[in-house]
Amino acid sequence: MTGARGIGVDIVDIERIEKSVEHYGEKFLLRVLTEQELESCRHKADMTASIAARFAAKEALSKALGSGFSSGFGWHSVEVRNNEAGQPFFCVLDSSLGLEEVQIKLSISHDGGMAVAFVLVEG
Repeated sequence: MTGARGIGVDIVDIERIEKSVEHYGEKFLLRVLTEQELESCRHKADMTASIAARFAAKEALSKALGSGFSSGFGWHSVEVRNNEAGQPFFCVLDSSLGLEEVQIKLSISHDGGMAVAFVLVEG
């Protein structure tokens, strides 16, 4: 991924995520989130909105990288975390992708039943 540059955006209907959680339960949650992300979402005021925002963040990153969920990039390649001020950022879990060599900026938000994420990758 050296020299990778791109932008990605994704918007998710929070109700769609809620239905997936109701239908598939933990299986769905652990497919798209890491254990740490799931634990973090469980402590949020609106757990489903937080799950949807992280889902959107990973989708947006896959678009910014230009690969989608292929070429080795998957749901557990990165983890969305928050710094002390609450700002979200990606923690790279899969070093084989070479993402440590690029700067990844992330913004997420949710309101009105929708979650959105914007990602900028600079290499």
